[in-house]
Amino acid sequence: MAGTTNIEWTDATWNPVTGCAKITRGCDFCYAERFSERFRGVAGHPFENGFDLTLRPERLRQPLDWRRPRRVFVNSMSDLFHKDVPTSFIDLVFNTMETADWHTFQVLTKRSSLMVKYLHHRYGTHLAPPHIWLGVSVEDAKNTIRLRHLKTAQASTKFVSFEPLLGPVGKIDLTGVDWAIVGGESGPRARPMAEEWAVEIRDQCRAS
Repeated sequence: MAGTTNIEWTDATWNPVTGCAKITRGCDFCYAERFSERFRGVAGHPFENGFDLTLRPERLRQPLDWRRPRRVFVNSMSDLFHKDVPTSFIDLVFNTMETADWHTFQVLTKRSSLMVKYLHHRYGTHLAPPHIWLGVSVEDAKNTIRLRHLKTAQASTKFVSFEPLLGPVGKIDLTGVDWAIVGGESGPRARPMAEEWAVEIRDQCRAS
């Protein structure tokens, strides 16, 4: 777990899973992949296996040792709801988050349908605790279905990351969404973000 981070909307990161697979164009120039692959083959390095999906059970209890309350971005280097992460392992991650209720956990996914399915499995008709925030990434209008999935999720606190914003999202319903993040792509091959795409989202946030 990183005690500091350059991600401006969180205080720390916690990665009980690392590695992922690309599913939409928002993944094309993934910063996590770019970082991880630099160390592929370096014996003993945490990313010796590059960006291959890797469960890290030795990290499961890390937030319990972090006594000062903070916002914790869960799996900044992966997606907790990747299809190859076993439900039993996701259960262990949620066990830790539920116990460490002095933190605020920010769980962000592109695999929104699997998130909804898991939350129903875990909480039934109840909601996830309010200190566990559930969010989805939406990079363009083609992927606003993730927002629709989020609105059905068993979550007390819901957020959307429009980052990297790669196109206009069009008219969206943000009712019930507590927080929105908007940002462009970073890195040497970053695709440009038009100001009007961000303004469109801002205006819809204000109206919701």
